[in-house]
Amino acid sequence: MSRKIFHTLLSTREAVEEVVKRVKPAPKGVEEVGLEEALWRILAEDIYAPVDHPPFDRSEVDGYAVRSIDIEWSDELSPVELRVAGSVRVDEEPGIACRPGEAIEVATGAMVPMDCDSIVMEEYTERTGEVIKVYRSTSPGENISTAGSDVSAGDLVLLKGTRLSHEHIALLAGLGVRRIPVYVKPRAAVYSTGDEVVEPGEPLSAGKVYDVNGYLVTSYLKELGVDAVFRGRLPDDYEILRNTIESDLGSYDMVFTSGGTSAGIRDLVYRVFEELGEVVVHGLKTKPGKPTVIAVSGGRLLVGLPGFPLSCYMILRGVVKPIVSLMTGLREDERIVEATLPVRVRKQVGKTWLIPVSLVEGVNGYSAYPVSFSSGSIASLIYSDGYIELPEDLDTAEAGSRVRVYLFRDPPSPGRLNIIGSNDPLLMELLRATGLAYSSRVLNTGSLAGWHAVARGEADIAPTHLLDEETLVYNIPFLKKFNLEGKAVLIRGFDRLIGIVTAPGNPKKIEGIEDFLRSDVRIVNRVRGSGIRTYLDHHLKKILGEKGVPFTRVRELVKGYTYEVKTHTAVALAVRQGRADAGIAVGYVAELFNLGFKPLTWEEYDLLVPVEKMGKPGVRRLIDALVNKEIIEPLLQGKYGRYYRIPVNAGKPKHNR
Repeated sequence: MSRKIFHTLLSTREAVEEVVKRVKPAPKGVEEVGLEEALWRILAEDIYAPVDHPPFDRSEVDGYAVRSIDIEWSDELSPVELRVAGSVRVDEEPGIACRPGEAIEVATGAMVPMDCDSIVMEEYTERTGEVIKVYRSTSPGENISTAGSDVSAGDLVLLKGTRLSHEHIALLAGLGVRRIPVYVKPRAAVYSTGDEVVEPGEPLSAGKVYDVNGYLVTSYLKELGVDAVFRGRLPDDYEILRNTIESDLGSYDMVFTSGGTSAGIRDLVYRVFEELGEVVVHGLKTKPGKPTVIAVSGGRLLVGLPGFPLSCYMILRGVVKPIVSLMTGLREDERIVEATLPVRVRKQVGKTWLIPVSLVEGVNGYSAYPVSFSSGSIASLIYSDGYIELPEDLDTAEAGSRVRVYLFRDPPSPGRLNIIGSNDPLLMELLRATGLAYSSRVLNTGSLAGWHAVARGEADIAPTHLLDEETLVYNIPFLKKFNLEGKAVLIRGFDRLIGIVTAPGNPKKIEGIEDFLRSDVRIVNRVRGSGIRTYLDHHLKKILGEKGVPFTRVRELVKGYTYEVKTHTAVALAVRQGRADAGIAVGYVAELFNLGFKPLTWEEYDLLVPVEKMGKPGVRRLIDALVNKEIIEPLLQGKYGRYYRIPVNAGKPKHNR
């Protein structure tokens, strides 16, 4: 079987237009369902209120219905006395009306008697027999919900195309609507393809990956109003793939696959689609998402999505959603916000880049931090707030550029705690123990990027452990270098033990950083701007300098120097899987992965906080947790105890030395 090149590459918008032109997607029909079956269904007609809500004037409190004019001068010092003329229960129609000098006892939700224009709350009265003293005046209409004040009969309350949530269903129930017209759901079969894909929960052997897309695609289609069924995994076998999809065409309106959509010899999906129908799309001018295949067979849709999860998701958002929404009747406006790109992004000309971003609100509005450039990322599915498009004719997006963010969800609230900087396991445990993990966004950008984020007014907290190579002092010298003296405060955090992570038993006898120069040693490095990268570079410069070798040769002399990872656990994982012999990380991760560990130094891990953010509740809670024995001691007595210590000045500002 030969390799086949991609057809003409299309943009995502062109792909949608071509498919819509061929299929003319539209809802299959309308059916009525009861309220209990209506959740997430797509409304097929506009809904107008059949009744007023509330349907009568009703009391919002327990108290007494009165004429406000009778008690307009009452107060604590000169209460007004009224005679109680009767009472009204919640479920009865009043048989009496308010007369001068009288009050009528009413319960919350009861109908308001005629000629009563306000309700005085029970706690502002004192009753003796059939007489009450009123210690507060009321204004006309106070504590009364008048008929139709919430919804008036004939009001347009829900629009056709609305995806019904629990709030919508509650509204309809309150208006007495029992059955609802909704669009008939289109049916979709979903498959994952590839011999490398295994079911979540099964053992993960070398070269295998857990199936993400089967569950991602099925659940996403259900959110769009599709009756989607995940029908399992298919092997890289042409006959099985063809026979299965052909069989499904008789029962489903759409068949989705993921993986095997490229142009390689073993990529079979486009071949099957071409045999079963007309291929409309084979390849997109996007990154990620290029290997996308869409075909039409007898009016039914065949969609081959990329195998990498982020690629798959971006095509679901940019191509599948607009097409499928026409089939389900879903009407949703694209939610977009403007933001600033805080970092420089280089890209190739000829492709549109779709980059998931996390929004951080600063003094100048939102900044859009790229979450991942990897097509295989799964963390970006939850850690990103939306995505940006960098057009195909652009080669560089400069830091400070304005971009449009297409939102996945509501933008972050101003109260969210934005933590941008160095990665650390104990910090995450502190966020969890304080409950801040639920209201925080943590961006592991490295210490240096955290300082820049504070300087731009984006970070509430920047965890940092930057070693100044001139003074060999952690963090403090950078206040001056970043012009943050008086603008930000360094809060003393904790000390953590870093060292060289090796394979169990240290088979290559790696004793120190100088061994990184050995020809038989391959390392895994941290990203530029991280504290550990700065520490390593400082020592390598010193070692190479003593040998009379310029530091510019470090890439050729240290194997793996350019192999960069973002987190401590990624260092340990690279060593565990044999992709590296050694790397520098906090000692805890070596124990976590049962690896060898050679201690190097205790480094100072501090929290950089803008002065104006010191009063933010989340900031104070995290700082206080550093010295809260009930929080910190259980962590240090457990798995972190050997690798972390709390200094006596923890939680206090550090000063220039």
